[in-house]
Amino acid sequence: MHESRIAVVGGGVAGLTAAWLLSKAHQVTLFEANHYVGGHTNTVDVQGPGDDSIPIDTGFIVYNERNYPHLTGMLRHLDVESRDSDMSFSFSSAQTGLEWAGDSLNTVFAQRHNLFRPAFWRMTADIVRFNRLSKRYLQETPDDELTLGDYLEYTETGPALRDHYLLPMAAAIWSCPQHDMLAFPAQRFLKFFNNHGLIDLFNRPVWRTVANGARQYVRRMLPGISGGHETDMPIKRIVRTEKGVRLYGQHGELGEFDQVVVAAHADQALEMLDRPHFWEHTLLSSFGYQPNDAWLHTDSTLMPRMPRVWSSWNYLANAGDAPPAVSYWMNRLQGLPGSRDYFVTLNPEREPAPDTVLRRFSYDHPVFNTAAMRAQRMLHQIQGRDRIWFCGSYFGYGFHEDALRSAVEVGRALGITEPWTTPPELEPEGVGESIRDPGADLQVS
Repeated sequence: MHESRIAVVGGGVAGLTAAWLLSKAHQVTLFEANHYVGGHTNTVDVQGPGDDSIPIDTGFIVYNERNYPHLTGMLRHLDVESRDSDMSFSFSSAQTGLEWAGDSLNTVFAQRHNLFRPAFWRMTADIVRFNRLSKRYLQETPDDELTLGDYLEYTETGPALRDHYLLPMAAAIWSCPQHDMLAFPAQRFLKFFNNHGLIDLFNRPVWRTVANGARQYVRRMLPGISGGHETDMPIKRIVRTEKGVRLYGQHGELGEFDQVVVAAHADQALEMLDRPHFWEHTLLSSFGYQPNDAWLHTDSTLMPRMPRVWSSWNYLANAGDAPPAVSYWMNRLQGLPGSRDYFVTLNPEREPAPDTVLRRFSYDHPVFNTAAMRAQRMLHQIQGRDRIWFCGSYFGYGFHEDALRSAVEVGRALGITEPWTTPPELEPEGVGESIRDPGADLQVS
């Protein structure tokens, strides 16, 4: 294989990994529309009570070794340190006043009157029943197109479990409204919950966070990109030519490349393509995205009212028709020093108090339904056609590992094997298919 000139469009974990891997044998340039490389890996320095700054992650925060084998392998290869974290969860409703957390009996019954409420006991019993039925469903039912909403109706799941436990937890994990979760394919949803130990009382994975912020791995990888990287460089058009692929930015042509890897969201990728062919349009248009406002702040009123139930992830059900918010307690997630509490809140009903706001961001997360999952199984059909490749979290469940794994598969298809070892038993089951023909169309004319 001789050296090719390759462009990678998008500097999130998928694009960064693809550029870093392909740089082992090719001249690679990474183009990122934002002012920083990392995408959802966005670590912010805040001034602590003393003179030291505190690095706080505002997008990607936690992982576990069981379900993130490629990320685990990559961090070890890069010699990036991590530390224990947790995925504790709480629910708080402004409308009903209900608050609980799953840490212990003390937090489950943080409101002592729930000990005497039959409805609350029914919810806890329904959780055990739901877990048992879900395991049986996964064992006995082949992959089908039943939605989560259909499954909950079929299993006669009670409204308390649905509205005060399952959908809030799912909406917090996928950063999307509850009604969108009801359209999630049940088989994929339950597989995810099972793989992550969320329908087990025991044998749950140990969660970890990158020490000193997730940007540590970004800093280790950037120097390894052979052709460098460009920030504040949005790509406006990707044009196929007879000999390669030409990129255009805000101010005109950026050059012609032998291969291009598009590591942007599916909708962004489709918008950049000049004259997309049928399958590109059909598959990439199947994925929707949920915009989320994220606030880094110190306003504790955007947490559950009872400090006893404060958890790593805190679901805040707002009154009326206002969408729910999720507050992440960064001190607990990252083990931050000092006595000041820091929070990242997605989509708060009201903005944090002005004097508590440290930063504000906007992140888009993929929304999965039956059409999107069906499209995932066919994404291999557009890989490498006309020298254009695709990767991103939409190739899986929408998480860091999915984005990274999709980049690894592009690297393998272009003849580059990742330098870390992933035990076969830790390879997560992909939602989409792998690239089927790694030898197709790799010769550069």
